[in-house]
Amino acid sequence: MAVRYRRRRKPKVCKLCQSKIDYVDYKDTKLLKEFLTEKGKIIPRRITGNCAKHQRMVKIAIKRARQMALLPYVKY
Repeated sequence: MAVRYRRRRKPKVCKLCQSKIDYVDYKDTKLLKEFLTEKGKIIPRRITGNCAKHQRMVKIAIKRARQMALLPYVKY
């Protein structure tokens, strides 16, 4: 009989909490690009490991940066 072992996943930690960032600015495109896929979609919280507070800030900042044409809506 085969025994299946479940892998324990390492708990994801919010990168922004660790670096003690209080506010995510829409002009900081270098930081915001880390939360986008190569197609330009926002990476979900369960993958990035962000806390809810920082994920909301990232979402709003990316949308503002897109509106100001600092980030693209879609990459082909």
